Amino acid sequence: MDIDSIRKAAFAMPVHNPAYPRPPFRYRNREYFIISYETDPDALRAAVPEPLQPADGLVHYEFIRMPDSSGFGDYTESGQVISVRDPQGRIGNYTHSMYLDDEGPIAGGREIWGFPKKLARPRISVDGNDTLLGTLDYGTQRIATGTMGYKHSFCDTDGERRKLGETPNYLLKVLPHVDGTARVCELVRFFLRDVTVYGAWSGPAALELHPHALAPVADLPVRRVIGARHLIADLTLDIGEVAFDYLAAVNTLKPAANQ
Repeated sequence: MDIDSIRKAAFAMPVHNPAYPRPPFRYRNREYFIISYETDPDALRAAVPEPLQPADGLVHYEFIRMPDSSGFGDYTESGQVISVRDPQGRIGNYTHSMYLDDEGPIAGGREIWGFPKKLARPRISVDGNDTLLGTLDYGTQRIATGTMGYKHSFCDTDGERRKLGETPNYLLKVLPHVDGTARVCELVRFFLRDVTVYGAWSGPAALELHPHALAPVADLPVRRVIGARHLIADLTLDIGEVAFDYLAAVNTLKPAANQ
């Protein structure tokens, strides 16, 4: 390969056969099972990177089924999203942890946006006909179990569409240099685009988290479950933007490009 061909072709690893195609990525019939809960305030503050701040003391534990994802295929993920506020007072979501079962979105999510993804075995199913069940296994260990009454109450689909499509999402992206130091250390912001919500429901819910050294979801312990939502939606995971560069000498949190 000559230098010009490398520059034109290079966008991911391995350069001759990338683990994923170029973004954006379109998702159809994406199924969300989200349990919102109160946690320990000190643990929450320790998990949220400045210049963001915890917004309301809530963590949203997510199980997400993605059966039709362009470029990424058919997979499931699970993890924790924290409600945050930026220095201008705007509400957003900070993705704290993600566990999933497919190489392509693990590599692409980490390398492009900075999603905190690790390999595990999440599942969503209907248990006993009347219960929505979400589980997460890391190795042989069960570390998360969520349950919800199956489609007990209808939710406003337009309101859920606005939450998905209008709320900024934040990630802490770190890429190492060849000497082991940080080559990239950024707060990344992205939006979900072209969102269509086909159904949205709520119901009684419970969440159980178990300690694990390498999958520490229980470090944000469940104090009280606030509520749960079950959604079916189509959406596009758009490209991101750098909101804050931790390695820059002078820095401010940049406003969103679409504002």
